[in-house]
Amino acid sequence: MQNDPVYDFRPVMAKDLPLLAKWLAEPHVAEWWGPAEEELAQIREHIDSISVEPLIVELGGKPIAYLQSYDPHMEDDHPYADQPYGTLGLDITIGPAEYLGQGHGSAILDQFAEELFEEGAPRLIIDPDPGNARAIRAYAKAGFQPIGERTSIYGPALIMARDAPDEE
Repeated sequence: MQNDPVYDFRPVMAKDLPLLAKWLAEPHVAEWWGPAEEELAQIREHIDSISVEPLIVELGGKPIAYLQSYDPHMEDDHPYADQPYGTLGLDITIGPAEYLGQGHGSAILDQFAEELFEEGAPRLIIDPDPGNARAIRAYAKAGFQPIGERTSIYGPALIMARDAPDEE
C-alpha cells in the first residue's frame, strides 16, 4: 500500500453480530476459525468481558476486519500465561474477501501494536495455525517473530511475539 491507511478500532456491539456471522461463514475465515455459531457466541460473550476486547476495524468508515485483544493472565489455566506479565494476545481476521492480499492485516496489526505499546503493553503475541502461511507472512511483516510452537485446547499454534521498543 502506497500511503499507510489509518484504521479505526471500535468496540463490537450487538448490532455487529450479523456482519460477524457473515464474515465467519466466508471460506477464507472458516478455514482457520472454529464453527461460526461457536465463534459468534464467544464474540457475543466478549462484548461485556474484562479479559477480551473484541473490536471492529474500519477503514474510511467501512468495517473490514475483526480484531480482539486478550489478557492471558486473566483466565485460569490459559495456555499463554507463561508469557511476561502485561502481555496481550491478539486474534485478527479480514472480513470481506476483497480486502485480502492488500497488506491490510499487517498494517492493522502494526498500527494496533503501536497503540498498545503506547498504553504500556510490554509484549504482544499472536498464534496462527502453523499451516496458515498467509497469516504468518502478514504477522511477520507487522514485526511478529516466531518464538515456538505448541498445541493447546485451541489446536496447533505457532506463537509469534512482538516486543515493545526499548525506551532509551
